[in-house]
Amino acid sequence: MDPVTPMRQIPGAYFNTPAPGTTAGARRTLFPGGTVGTGAASAMTTVPTASGGAPPPGPATGHLPVGTSAAADIPPAAKAARIVNQTLELDESYPDLDSYCRPGASSDYDLQPPNTAWAPFKRTQMYPIPDLVFSHLDRGEVFTRLGLFPSIGYAWATIDSDLFLWDYSHPSPELVGFEEAQHTITAVALVKPKAGVFVSTITHILVVATTNDLILLGLAASTSGTKSVTLYQTKMSVHRGGSDVSYIVGTKDGRIFFGGESDTDIYEIFYQQEERWFSSRCGKVNHTHPGWSSVVPLPLATLPFGGHREQEHLIGLVVDDSRNLLYSLSNKSTIRTYHMEGPEKLTKVIEKDKTSCLRDFVYMADRSSLFTDQTNIVSITPISASEASKLHLMALTNTGCRLFLSATSSASYTIGGSATLPPQSMQLQFVKFPPKDGYPRPRAITGNGAISEIDKESKALDPSAQGMRFAPGYFFDVVQKHSDTDLLFISAPDTGRIKVTTPASALKYFEQGTWIDLGTGSRTIEIGQLSAPFSAAKQPLGFGNEFAVQFDHTPGEFAVLTNTGVHIIRRRRVVDMFAAALETCIGIGDEGLEREVRKFINQYGRVETCSAALAVACGQGNLSSGTSVRTGGRNIEDLARMAFVEYGGQARVAESDGRQAPADSVRLSSRHDALALYLTRLVRMLWKSKVISTKTDGAKGGVLVSSAVSIAKLNVVQESVDRLQNFLEANKGTIQGLSGPPDRLASRNEEIAAQKEHQAFHALRELMKSVAEGISFVLMLFDERVSDIFARLEPAAQQQLRDLTYEQLFSSAPGKELAKVLVKAIVNRNIASGANVETVADALRRRCGSFCSPDDVVIFKAQEQLQRASEQIGNPSALRSLLGESLRLFEQVAKSLTSVNLQTTVDQYIQLKYYAGAIQLCLVVAREKDRGNTALTWLNDGKPAGDDRERAFNARRACYSLIHQVLDALDTDFAGEPETLDGRPTLAATKRMEAYSVVNNSDDEVFHFDLYEWYISKNWTNRILEIESPHVVTYLKRLAETNYQHAELLCRFYTHRSRFFEAAQVQATLAKSDMNIGIKDRIKLLSLAKANASVNTIGISRQQQQLLNHETTDLLEIAHIQDDLLERLKLDTRIPDARIPDIEDALDGPIKDVTTLYNDYADQANYYDLCLLIFNAADFQNPRVIAETWENLINTVHAETEERQQIWELAQTGRLPAGTPAPTSPPALPYEMVSQQVQNIAHRTSLDSLIFPVDRIIPLICTYAVENGQDATIGADPSWPVLLFLNLGVPHALIAQVLENIFDAGEVPFVNGRRKAVVQWIVTAVEAWVREIERRGTINKGRDTAIGTWVSELLGRALEAMRGIVIRGRGPAVAAETAEVERIRNSVVAAKRMVDALLATPAQGGSVMGMGSFSFRGGLA
Repeated sequence: MDPVTPMRQIPGAYFNTPAPGTTAGARRTLFPGGTVGTGAASAMTTVPTASGGAPPPGPATGHLPVGTSAAADIPPAAKAARIVNQTLELDESYPDLDSYCRPGASSDYDLQPPNTAWAPFKRTQMYPIPDLVFSHLDRGEVFTRLGLFPSIGYAWATIDSDLFLWDYSHPSPELVGFEEAQHTITAVALVKPKAGVFVSTITHILVVATTNDLILLGLAASTSGTKSVTLYQTKMSVHRGGSDVSYIVGTKDGRIFFGGESDTDIYEIFYQQEERWFSSRCGKVNHTHPGWSSVVPLPLATLPFGGHREQEHLIGLVVDDSRNLLYSLSNKSTIRTYHMEGPEKLTKVIEKDKTSCLRDFVYMADRSSLFTDQTNIVSITPISASEASKLHLMALTNTGCRLFLSATSSASYTIGGSATLPPQSMQLQFVKFPPKDGYPRPRAITGNGAISEIDKESKALDPSAQGMRFAPGYFFDVVQKHSDTDLLFISAPDTGRIKVTTPASALKYFEQGTWIDLGTGSRTIEIGQLSAPFSAAKQPLGFGNEFAVQFDHTPGEFAVLTNTGVHIIRRRRVVDMFAAALETCIGIGDEGLEREVRKFINQYGRVETCSAALAVACGQGNLSSGTSVRTGGRNIEDLARMAFVEYGGQARVAESDGRQAPADSVRLSSRHDALALYLTRLVRMLWKSKVISTKTDGAKGGVLVSSAVSIAKLNVVQESVDRLQNFLEANKGTIQGLSGPPDRLASRNEEIAAQKEHQAFHALRELMKSVAEGISFVLMLFDERVSDIFARLEPAAQQQLRDLTYEQLFSSAPGKELAKVLVKAIVNRNIASGANVETVADALRRRCGSFCSPDDVVIFKAQEQLQRASEQIGNPSALRSLLGESLRLFEQVAKSLTSVNLQTTVDQYIQLKYYAGAIQLCLVVAREKDRGNTALTWLNDGKPAGDDRERAFNARRACYSLIHQVLDALDTDFAGEPETLDGRPTLAATKRMEAYSVVNNSDDEVFHFDLYEWYISKNWTNRILEIESPHVVTYLKRLAETNYQHAELLCRFYTHRSRFFEAAQVQATLAKSDMNIGIKDRIKLLSLAKANASVNTIGISRQQQQLLNHETTDLLEIAHIQDDLLERLKLDTRIPDARIPDIEDALDGPIKDVTTLYNDYADQANYYDLCLLIFNAADFQNPRVIAETWENLINTVHAETEERQQIWELAQTGRLPAGTPAPTSPPALPYEMVSQQVQNIAHRTSLDSLIFPVDRIIPLICTYAVENGQDATIGADPSWPVLLFLNLGVPHALIAQVLENIFDAGEVPFVNGRRKAVVQWIVTAVEAWVREIERRGTINKGRDTAIGTWVSELLGRALEAMRGIVIRGRGPAVAAETAEVERIRNSVVAAKRMVDALLATPAQGGSVMGMGSFSFRGGLA
C-alpha cells in the first residue's frame, strides 16, 4: 500500500476521533465545494511511515470529493478546478513559524556536503574585487571599508574621504565616485527616500557619514537591462556632533536612524523639501536623550555636571517595517526595542538584557555550556509580522545558538485588543542549537515520528562572528575558527519534512544545512539578499511553503562580500535536488534510481516525489553544474519519467463501513495527485488573480486597461503547461490511468477505481487545455487595443471583465461566455476597422480554439454579412442577397448560437424588415436545441413535473418567443397598410405572406402549439380558425380535454369547416367529462351535439349519426332531470341553507347516473314527478311502482296546492304567521296543478305507455276529481279529466274504452249519483270524437278514426243508467241536480243519435276500433 500524507489538521476538525459511519451527504463539510472529511478535498500528499508503506491513521491520499457520482454532470475542467482549489488550500495550510518554534529547543539538522545532490545551497559565482578598487585601497591612509548595496547590485568601498561604487557582476566595472567629502568616511547606507521630497528619478538616498557630518546624496538606480547608478547632490547635510556613526538604517517610508560605537543613543536624520520657520531642510534628533544633553560634546560628558556614562555602545541596528519597530544591540548583549509612532516619534518600549535572556533559557531547558555568562549576542535580525505573529526577533550568540524572541503587549492578553499597540515585554521563545560537527553518515530518513535527542553542547558554530536570517528562515553564520579564514554555515527550513508532519506528532523545526567554502584567507564583510524577499503567503499560515512557489519565484540568491570578492549563493529548490539526484543515477542501473527515489519518498512523501519527478520530466530544475535540465540531455528527463510512472501507485477503493458506495470511496493514485499538485503550482500565481486592471486616463478621460499579471509571467506559465501537455500526450500509453482503465482487472472495485482515475486524469487534461488556450486568449487580447475593446462592451460586461479571475476564465461557464463576448468585441472592432474577419477568426481559432470554434468563425462571417447588409438599405437586390447569405450561414451553426446571439440577430433582421428570415432562423435554432424532439414527447405525456425534457421545451420556447416578437413587429410596422395597390400586392402584403408562409409551412409541432397558445393569449382566435394545418386540430383536441372554452373553439373550428359530426362528438365528450362545467352548460352542449349530429356530414354514415344522436338524447334527458333536481332542491324549504353549497357541488357538474339521482335525491325528497321521469330515462318497467308514484304525485300536488291556498287566505285576512313569505298572487286550483303536472310528464315522456299508462292514469285522475270535489262546485269544467287527455293527444277510442271500463265496473267512488259524472265524461269523449271526424270531413272509416258500434252500445247503457237515477227531495239543490241529470241524459241521447248516424253511413266498417297514432306498448288492463 502506498504511504499517504495527511494535511495539517484544521482547527475544530479531529481527524483521528472515531465516529459512527455516516452517509456521504451527511458529512460535515470543512471546505466549500464538497470535500471529504480530511480537511482539504483531495489530500494530495503522502506521509512517510516507519515501514515506508502502511499509511498512518488520518486523512488518506487522493480521496475523491463526496458526491462525485452525483456530480457527474459537472464539466471536467470544473471538476479539475475543484482539485486545484483544494490543492491550493492544502499548500496554504503550511505551518507558520510560531507553530514549529514553540517554547523549547531543537538541534534537528540534515547536514549535506556542498556540491552534492541534497545540498540546500550552492555557490554559483564568485566576482573578485576589481584591481582598480584595490589600487585605491592601497592608497588609503586612515580608514578603508567595503560593503554591499544588494538591492541595486552594487558594492562600495570607502578610502579615507572618498566613496566608490561599482557593479560587482560586471567584468570591467566603471567606478562611480563621490570625492567631495572633506572628512574621513565612517559609514555608508542606502535607504528609501521620503515620498514627495525628491524628484521621481531619485530612487534611493545614499547616506554618507564622516567624522564631522552626515551627507545625503540622491541616487538614481536602473536595474532593467544594463545596470547603472547616478549620484545627485542634494545639498542636505547635518553636523555629526560628538557621537560616533557606524550604523545607519532606513525605513520603508524614508525615516533614517543611526547610532555608533560611542554609546547606545539612537538618532534620526530628518529632512524635508524646503526650509520652514523653525526647521531647516536637514537636521538630526536624539531619540534616546532628547534635550540639551544630546548636543553636549562628548568630552564634556565626563565633567561632574555632565555625569558619568557607562561605555556601552551599539554593535547592531535593524528595522522591522512590518511592526514599526527598531531594534538595537549593544556590546553587552542588551536588546532595546523602539516603537516608531507617527512620522517623527520614536519611543523605547523594551530593554532586554543578557541576564534576562539567560533566565528565560533556564526556564525552557537544562543548562548548556553554550549559554553561560560568557555568551554574547553578536547579531540580531527582525522577523516580519507576515512571517510570524508572535516571534519578533532572532538573535545569534557567539556560540552559534539562535534565540527566537517574541514581544507582547497588553493587548495580546485582551480579547479584541488592538494588534497595533507597541510591545511591552520580550521573552525567549525558542532556541536553535548548532548542528553536530562534521557531516553525518548517509542514512535513510524514515519519518518524523522518532524523537531525536537535543545536542546542547555542539561547538560547530563557535565562535560565530556575525549572522543573518532571511525569510522564510535562511540562516547565514560566519564562523571564525581560524585566524585568517572564515567559514560560512548556511541552513534553511526543511520544508518537505515540516509539511508532512502528522497531526498526531508535534511540529519540529527541521533544517537542512551545509558549509560553504569561501576560500583560504577570506574574511566575511557583509551578507545581503539579491532576490526579492521570500513570501509564499501574505500571512504567517502558508508563508514559508517553499515547495508551493518553487515554479513561481526565482530561487533565493544572496551575496557574501569578503575581502577577496563577492560570492553568490543560491538556494536550491526541491526540483533542483531531485534533478541532481537523478544525475547521479546515470550509468549505475535501476538500483541507484530506486535508492534515490525511495530516499525522496521517505523524506517528502510519494506525492511530492512524483510531483518533482514530473517537473523534471517536463524540463524544470537545474543540475549540480548549474545547467538547466532542458539542456542537460534526455537521460535525466527519461529517469524522471520512469520515476513518475513506476512510483505513482494505483487508485483503489478504500475500506468503509459499507454505507458508502464504492465509487465514492475511491482513493486516487499518488500519480494523479502529483499531476494535480504540479499543475496547481504552475498556475498558482494566476489562479486567483484578476485578468485585467483598470485606471482612469487623466489626459483623455477614458479607461486604461492593462494586464494584472505580467505578460512575461503569462508566457512562462503557458510554456510550462504546454510542456506538461506534450509530456502527457507523448507518454499516455505508459502512464497508468491516462489512456483508460487497464484491460484486465481483478475485481469490480479495481475497475471502479481505474475508471475514477481515468476520469480524474481526463479532467486535469481538459483543465490544462483550457489554461493554455485561456492564456493565449489573454495574450491575444492584449495584442489588440484592449482599451478600445473594453469601451465597446456593455456596462455589465465591463464589470464582469473587471471582476474576472483566471480561475473563472479557465474553468467556469460564465468565464467562457464572457470570453466569447470579448471575442465578439474583437471581431466587431476588426470589422469596424475594415479588417478581414476570416483572418482574425482563424488567428483566434488557432491560438485558442475553445474560445473561438469553427462555428464561431461561421458566426463571425454571418455577422459580417449582416453588417454589410445594413449598409445596403438603398439597394434592395444586394440587401436581400446579403440577408439571405447571412441566414444561410447562421443556419449552418444554429446549434452554436447563444441566446444573446440569436436575440441580437433577430433584432437586426427586424430592423431590416427581414421577418421571414428571422422566423426561419428561430425555428432552425429551436430544432437544433432539441434534435431528439423530447419536448414533444413531454407535451404528449402531459407535461410531467420535474422531467428533464422540460428543459428542452423551455429552450425551444425561448426561440418561439422571439418569433412572437417578429410577428408583433410585422403587425406594428405595417399597421393600416393596404394589401394591394393598383391590383398588385403591396410591400406589407408581401412581407406578411413571406412571414406567415414560413410559419404555416413549418413541421415543428411544438412551435405550432406554442403559436396557437400565443394567439389565444392575445385573443386572436379567428387566426386559429383560419389556419389549415393538422396541428391545429391536435392542439385544440389536447386543450379541449382540459379547457371548456378551448373545446368550444374546437367545435367552432369543426363547424367552420362543415364537420358537424366531429363537432357533435366534441360537444358530447365535453358534456360527459369531469371538467368544471355546470349542468346547464352541459345541457347546452348536449343540445348542440344533438343538433350537429342530426346534420349530414360528408364521410359519416347514417348509422354513426343515429348512434350519437341516441346517446346525446339519453344524456340530455338525464341532464334535464339533474338540472330540475338541482333547482328544486335549492328552493326546497326543508333543506338548511348550509347544505345548499354541497348540493350545488354535487349536482351542478358532471352528469350522474339515474340510480344516484333517484336513490340519493328524488326519492328521498319525494319529488314524484322527477321519479317518473327517472323511470322513463331508466326504462323502468314495474307497473305497480309506477302507479303508486302517480298516485303519490297527484296527492302531493293537491296537498301542496291546498297549503298554498291556505297561506293566501291567511295573507288576505292578515293572519299570516311571522317569517312566512307572503304570496304575490292567488295560487291555482288543485286540479289545475294536477293537470299541469300530468301534462309536463306526458310531454317529457312522449306519452310512453310504460311511464304514462293511460288505462291507469285516467281512473286515478277521475277518482281524484270525484273524491276531492274538483268539479263544477269549484268552478271547474266537470269534464276536465277527459279534456286533459284529449289535449295531450290521447286517442278518443282509448279514452272512451277506459271510461267504459270505469262505467261498467261500477266501483267506488263511481257509484250511485256519481255515475252521472262518468256518463258525462263518456259523452264528452264521444262528442269530441265525432267533431274530429266531422272536422276532417271524412266518412266514418279507417282504422285510426272510425267509431264502432260498441260506442253506440256504450251510450245506450249510459242512457239507461241516467234514466235509473232518481232524485228525491225538494229544494233548489234538488231541482238543480235534477236539471243536471236531465241535461246529461239529453246529451247522451244527442250523442247516440250522432253516432248512429255515422254508423248508418254506407261502407261503414262497424267492427273497426280507432286508436289514433298513439303508441300503446302495454295494452289495456
